Amino acid sequence: MEVVQVLCMKGGNGDSSYANNSLVQKKVISLTKPIMEEAITNLYDNNFPASLCIADLGCSSGPNTFFAVLEIVNAVAKLCKKMGRPLPELQVFLNDLPGNDFNTIFKSVSKFQKDLQKRTGTSAESCFVTGVPGSFYGRLFPSKSLHFVHSSYSLQWLSQVPQGLEGNERNIYMASSSPPSVLKAYFEQFQSDFSMFLRCRSEELVEGGSMVLTFLGRRNDDPSSKECCYIWDLLAVALNDMVSEGLIDEEKMDSFNIPQYTPSPAEVKCEAEKEGSFTINRLEVSKVNWNAYHGEFCPSDDHKDGAYNVAMLMRAVAEPLLVSHFGDGKIEEVFSRYQKIVADRMSREKTEFVNVTVSLTKRG
Repeated sequence: MEVVQVLCMKGGNGDSSYANNSLVQKKVISLTKPIMEEAITNLYDNNFPASLCIADLGCSSGPNTFFAVLEIVNAVAKLCKKMGRPLPELQVFLNDLPGNDFNTIFKSVSKFQKDLQKRTGTSAESCFVTGVPGSFYGRLFPSKSLHFVHSSYSLQWLSQVPQGLEGNERNIYMASSSPPSVLKAYFEQFQSDFSMFLRCRSEELVEGGSMVLTFLGRRNDDPSSKECCYIWDLLAVALNDMVSEGLIDEEKMDSFNIPQYTPSPAEVKCEAEKEGSFTINRLEVSKVNWNAYHGEFCPSDDHKDGAYNVAMLMRAVAEPLLVSHFGDGKIEEVFSRYQKIVADRMSREKTEFVNVTVSLTKRG
């Protein structure tokens, strides 16, 4: 599986699209708002650019794309007002892999500009939005061109499925039954990828430039623990049931692996310190319920069902990967079964995603 070609969230605005099933991700961005505001303040302590270049890496599509940018620009506007300075011109770069639904993003630019003017007073003429297709595990921008980099729920995705996953049959990710060699292969791929990400951004950021990065992660040292792997384990249960019933080919199942690694805070810190280009300002852990509508207003009766919400969230994330490997004829059945499995587990267990957020400043 060529990850760069097939990894993307489900595009469009349909019922199972990422645009309509990404409230969890929006909540995570909201949780990190104080860290982003602090990073913007630190950035302006170091310099006051006349033109501010912001990059959102792994922007996906739908409302969250511009929600994150609005929060960043609002933080800049508040700081400028406090300091009695005019808001700088804004260059916003929205990056994701080539398969991302950039068309939906571009159709939303005019609404974003109106929202921006309403919240910050920034006119459309002073905010320039550019789509940048490509992998953030390579160079994307000219040297010393960026002031602020944001990425949320993207860096847990790897550049490729790790090599050496033999012995992990019937699993689609790391699991308690995975041999140590599989856990090692995933970790080493994360190390290689995150180190490359940091090297590339160190070239592209100005001295004193800032990054706020949020990973889907874990708190403990075990990369196969339930707190980071359980949601994929349950999808594997649904797929294996279909293998047992002859609905999915066993060889297809055994060759399917999720290109993801959910790091601990210690692993993020270790790689950042090892690469050496950045100072770590903050490193924090937060949690959010699997069910995006837990404690929230439900827009429909369907959304009152927590398992439905989780299944739709995971479908929006995983469907393109599953379709590329198994074909689109299996998708409805996979997620119908997955919803029932999730409903059973959620009725008996507390289910939460763990988020690891790091704030970094480029050293001089």
